[in-house]
Amino acid sequence: MDPAPPLRIRSPEEGGTQISWVSALLVLVVAGVCLLNGLGVLGLVGPDEPRYMAISRAMAATGDWVTPRLYGQPWFEKPVLYYWAAAAAFRVYGTSETAARLPAALAALLATGAVAWAALRAYGLDAAWLTLLMMPATVATVGFARAATPDMLFSALLAAAAVSAAEILEKRRAGTAARLAFGAFLGAATLAKGPAALVLAGGAVLFWTLASRQWRAVFRLTHPACTSAFLVVAVPWYALCAERNPTFLRTFFIEHNFARYVTTIFHHEQRFWFFGPILLAAIVPWTALLLPLAADAIKMLAGGRWADSPALFFGCWAIFPVLFFSFSESKLPGYILPSVPPLVLLLATSLARRLQDARPSRARWPVALVGCTFPALSVAALYWLRGLRLETNVAQTRMPTGLLTLAILGGLACAFLAIAGRPRCAFTATAALMSVLVAGANASLLPRIDPLLSARAAARATTPEALSDHGPSVFKLDRSWEYGLDFYLDRELPEWTPTAARPGWVWTNAPGAAALEKLAIRDSVVLRASPHAWLVHIEP
Repeated sequence: MDPAPPLRIRSPEEGGTQISWVSALLVLVVAGVCLLNGLGVLGLVGPDEPRYMAISRAMAATGDWVTPRLYGQPWFEKPVLYYWAAAAAFRVYGTSETAARLPAALAALLATGAVAWAALRAYGLDAAWLTLLMMPATVATVGFARAATPDMLFSALLAAAAVSAAEILEKRRAGTAARLAFGAFLGAATLAKGPAALVLAGGAVLFWTLASRQWRAVFRLTHPACTSAFLVVAVPWYALCAERNPTFLRTFFIEHNFARYVTTIFHHEQRFWFFGPILLAAIVPWTALLLPLAADAIKMLAGGRWADSPALFFGCWAIFPVLFFSFSESKLPGYILPSVPPLVLLLATSLARRLQDARPSRARWPVALVGCTFPALSVAALYWLRGLRLETNVAQTRMPTGLLTLAILGGLACAFLAIAGRPRCAFTATAALMSVLVAGANASLLPRIDPLLSARAAARATTPEALSDHGPSVFKLDRSWEYGLDFYLDRELPEWTPTAARPGWVWTNAPGAAALEKLAIRDSVVLRASPHAWLVHIEP
């Protein structure tokens, strides 16, 4: 007789919930609005998006699908999967911000579907429905689904690998499809962001093994089918890239992985507890649901029946990335994005348990606290908008005020519904409210603040005279704006120095203009595209 599987699947009574067609339609609306709407509203933001998009554009143009190149030079900061996906999107849809962010948006859909499937298998239809609404409406998912970076691809593929691993562990005899899926998803995650995929997956499984004391279970995940699928997906590109580029292995593995973790060479140092607040912010507006989840965890541990619980397994996948990267010398918010899908799964199953309880008070207060999150978010958003110091005074314009008012009143209405004994209706209204706010921000707020966050408008406003001859240079410009101008002007702008022999056009900013004045260099400001980017003509 086969031994009992390491994870127990749901009991039959947990699948009794019926989902109406209106609820199913709401899932599609929330996912469509939060993940796919307005991908190109903002121009490229930060230093990473323009570099990754430039590499993908070059890959699509040259047809070299092995060596990533940034303005002709090999660039080995990240593996190739995002570049492949974005370059393919460029060839189909043309070069645009929407095409560059489409891989991340589709990856967010994959993450949502994966954790919803896991919730369905382990806890039933109600938990799956809640997961389908919560995951797309989470702040981290909304934000990283609109980022032309590998972060969401990496997180989604790890989530799919975790769900495949759970499928292997839930059955007495794991099927070949689940084994191949686990290896393939883990291999693709390794193509998305490198050896961190193996570290996070292996660490989470080891963490679960130590907690559950199911020592033999881990060998199910090292089956030849799992290993073969991983090697077929992950290894060929690494081998080809190393064969064509002798410096690849040292640059990628030593400088951009090992040194990034153990040193501050990339200047991303933060306190040890940095990821605690980041994780709380990442799962907004559902952060308040951590309270009932913690209560459930304490109850499960006290009851003693937790070794074969799917919650423990997915909890390890949620906790380990935070622990691992807390010890890193380099810390960025996106590092713990892999923790979000399994954590949302746990929050949804905890809430589902309370919504199915005969005592409505068990779900009433957690959902009410979720509703109260929106007024608090509105205050934080108002503070952030005022800090932008836009020349158009965007914080006082009508549309942001309308959005903030809607968030405050809508959140309070959701809280009132929950307190009045209708927590399920309040939860549904909360997901719908989040979608309306995202759509409203895409329609009016983000286009207004785009010139402050992105170099797109500045590049479009560059005068023809500045583009003639050798083109403009940059001087004391923030690297986000420098990389953005590089991409939009389709050239790598040189750094201007006061010893330059000839006059020229220079993109700089207010501190840079002040530095020119101190150097007694005659210049005239031709264009103030934003507070961060001034086009200056250096006089003879």
